[in-house]
Amino acid sequence: MKQRTAIVMAAGKGTRMQSDLPKVLVPVCGRPMIEYVLDTLREAGVERQIVVIGHRGDLVREQLSSRKDVIFVEQTEQLGTGHAVMMCRDALAGIEGAVLIVAGDSPLMQEKSITALFHAFDSQSPACILGTGYRDDPTGFGRVLRDAENRFVGIVEQKDASEQQKQIKEVNLSCYTFDCGDLLVSLKSLDNTNAQGEYYITDCPGILMKMGKEVMALDVLKPCESLSINTMEDLSIVEAEMERLQANAS
Repeated sequence: MKQRTAIVMAAGKGTRMQSDLPKVLVPVCGRPMIEYVLDTLREAGVERQIVVIGHRGDLVREQLSSRKDVIFVEQTEQLGTGHAVMMCRDALAGIEGAVLIVAGDSPLMQEKSITALFHAFDSQSPACILGTGYRDDPTGFGRVLRDAENRFVGIVEQKDASEQQKQIKEVNLSCYTFDCGDLLVSLKSLDNTNAQGEYYITDCPGILMKMGKEVMALDVLKPCESLSINTMEDLSIVEAEMERLQANAS
């Protein structure tokens, strides 16, 4: 069945948010942050929203109970973003075409950006498209590596980047569009042989490239869309940006 599908990562605790709420339920300008994400997905034509819940998942279910396009998947152990997607395999059964993967703590995500990713996927049919953006200060983000023909060749994380690579301002913003079949195949090769012992969705594009599949990086995300919320300071920054965007739109 071909329909626009999204997986929303919403299992985090939000330990640094001074709240026992699941992080995605922390209010931003008076609304739980995940509500903005789901509204944006709906505006972009996403018909099936798979929300991965964990810490106090009952509260997330209750908050989103009126949304008929939401399916809940439980991640009982927090073993990384790749593990969260692994938990969605049954929910993805029978799905054809694009699967978008986004974070539930990115309330400034824009409908135009998501639509652009879907349009690129529909017209070019790659195995995966990474949504990227440019930041004046890319510190802390994975840098996007391209070859002489501007084709995507990989991501290098901040801790592994050379001094030259650290000058790159195009960054990975944890927003991916996968062909559903290719995503499921790549998950079979995903492992947790890293310092944290976790499974990372960021490894899946590389797995697909090694299989000879086409992986693209598309610079469609605005700087504000790179703002996620991990601390109370982050929350203040996002609320100020949201108020600015709302004022400009009115």
